[in-house]
Amino acid sequence: MQKLVVKGKKKLSGVIKISGSKNATLPILAATILNKNKIEINGVPIVRDVITMVQLLKNIGSNIKFDLKKRKIFIHNKNRKLKTIAPYKLLKTMRAGVIVLGPLLSKFKKAKVSLPGGCAIGSRPVDIHLYVLKKLGAKIEIKNGYIHAQAKKGLVGKKIRLPSISVGATENAIIAASFAKGTTLLSNCASEPEVRDLTNFLKKMGIKIKWSTNRKIKILGNQNLKSTTHKVMFDRIEAGTFIIAGALIGKKLKISGIETQILKKEISVLKRMGVKFQISKNDITILGSKNIKPVSIKTEPYPGFPTDLQAQIMVLMTKANGISKIKENIFEKRFMHVPELNRMGAKIKILGDSSFVYGPKQLNGAEVMATDLRASVSLVLAGLSAEKTTIINRVYHLDRGYEKLENKLRKCNANIFRRN
Repeated sequence: MQKLVVKGKKKLSGVIKISGSKNATLPILAATILNKNKIEINGVPIVRDVITMVQLLKNIGSNIKFDLKKRKIFIHNKNRKLKTIAPYKLLKTMRAGVIVLGPLLSKFKKAKVSLPGGCAIGSRPVDIHLYVLKKLGAKIEIKNGYIHAQAKKGLVGKKIRLPSISVGATENAIIAASFAKGTTLLSNCASEPEVRDLTNFLKKMGIKIKWSTNRKIKILGNQNLKSTTHKVMFDRIEAGTFIIAGALIGKKLKISGIETQILKKEISVLKRMGVKFQISKNDITILGSKNIKPVSIKTEPYPGFPTDLQAQIMVLMTKANGISKIKENIFEKRFMHVPELNRMGAKIKILGDSSFVYGPKQLNGAEVMATDLRASVSLVLAGLSAEKTTIINRVYHLDRGYEKLENKLRKCNANIFRRN
């Protein structure tokens, strides 16, 4: 099993180009199930979750090719008969795999999809996904670890309010409604930029979709779709991760290939912490930041502070002069990195859904264990700022969502390498 070895205290400087978004690519790939015409997707990140989704689409019969060198995916399913079963062996490592349920059911009127796996950060049930699909006319039962869904007469558009805001359920609902008969009105939707990227892609295929507010969407179903080309948006979580790295241990670190407007909340929190920036439309330069200040934040659906950056900003909080607080509102088990950070010399206490970070603390290298995707990268950040050497086990979590992380860091003076 591979490990990452990080030798800390090396100041970061240079330029990091941000990859395409994993969280935007996955639902876009799922939506291609609806279309038999040519599709080209550009700017695709080469990460484990995307490769797994490509394998899943191949497994059900999609004519899909991934040009790794050009970061392009080509799909052409004319005269292809797709299977309607998504097996456990491909969904066990990837929570987002359940996103194929909506398009398979909508197009083929039936689907058998394994209950998903992914990060161990709480139950993350699929009940909201199933609730929406039932409202659209599906009959669903769960048996032997699989979701069995059918809609013999096809899905029919409805007025649906999601019981709570869920990115995955919103995406499944949008894709399913795109091929359903009639009009669907969705409310209480997730409005993350990745969801909007999905709707932009579906519009290019010929679906009429209109956001009436941040949380309301009107979808006119259409089964006569057309060829399209789409470029995936930048990965805002990768961008946020490297911005925090620059705040932690940067000398002059430039993050390029982004839309800073999308990162308004993250930038505002870091400004409150005393981080110095030079900001333009498509890049941000982090200058050497001293005298980090404590803050109190809570994770929320977009445009709030993202749960996917909670573990990373916690590492920066260990440098703050005072007590910082994070209230985790999205997942109930997303403090699994805390014991590992404490082993490195942090002083962090968990009380219910909140963590209290006492600083400033000098972190020290140690052998640690990654428990999930974002926890693993928080340990990399901790290792970059720690005295001596940090060894991070289970880096396969990291490879699910970060493209060549150590290569990007090495180009900016970090002492980080992988070993078996």
